[in-house]
Amino acid sequence: MFKNNKTTKRWLDDTYEKYNHRTFVHPDPLEFLYRYEEPFDIEIIGFIASVLAYGRVKQILLSVDKVLNLLGDSPRLFLLSVDEDFLNKKLKTFKHRFTKGEEIVNLLIGLKKIIIKYGSIENAFTQGFDRKRDKTIIPALTKFCNLFYEITNNNFPFLLPSPDKKSACKRVNLFLRWMIRADSVDLGIWDNSLAPYLIVPLDTHMFKIGKSLNFTKRKTADLKSAIEITLKFKEISPKDPVKYDFAITRGGIQKNYF
Repeated sequence: MFKNNKTTKRWLDDTYEKYNHRTFVHPDPLEFLYRYEEPFDIEIIGFIASVLAYGRVKQILLSVDKVLNLLGDSPRLFLLSVDEDFLNKKLKTFKHRFTKGEEIVNLLIGLKKIIIKYGSIENAFTQGFDRKRDKTIIPALTKFCNLFYEITNNNFPFLLPSPDKKSACKRVNLFLRWMIRADSVDLGIWDNSLAPYLIVPLDTHMFKIGKSLNFTKRKTADLKSAIEITLKFKEISPKDPVKYDFAITRGGIQKNYF
């Protein structure tokens, strides 16, 4: 699409300036995070909203809203005080495409255990990151997934796939973008210094964009493709390789230029 990084960066910056605003967020599960002020609550809401971010957008918003209504104004305090029987009763009829209420209950109980043991999701995640060794967030994400599987005795093959399975891990990378980056769209409530290590949340639309930009020649939207595309973005924006993610995907939806 472009001859070099200079012209690509110019287009990316123009797109970022035009579309990276909250007015373009709806409909996107990210909008639910703006309802809350406490970082401990926001990370819980972000985790739930991201794992359910598959399927039709209208259904995503409805499903996330159902869970959030249960959690109330202070999701952290709710999780710390709730028991599994209560959650099973309240979420018995819940269904979001392939996801049933019992899986959401297991997820919520997992979050509760994580918070009790580590204090926050951020602490649980960052304790697995080695700043001297890790070149991307992937090793820390793998450790976090394994930790979550162990603490819940459930591997959540669809809701929380591990990089070990070669998945692009689009939804959890989306969650990490929301938590770590800070601008008018992303909240950046975690350690912002982790931004250079983030991986692009790769779905079919971003994969198409990556191929159009000649950022990858791979045929499958898998983890290797996500890393390849991210490395190309990093050549343009070394300290913030996923900076353009929201803007170019939202711009594509608005203008259909890919």
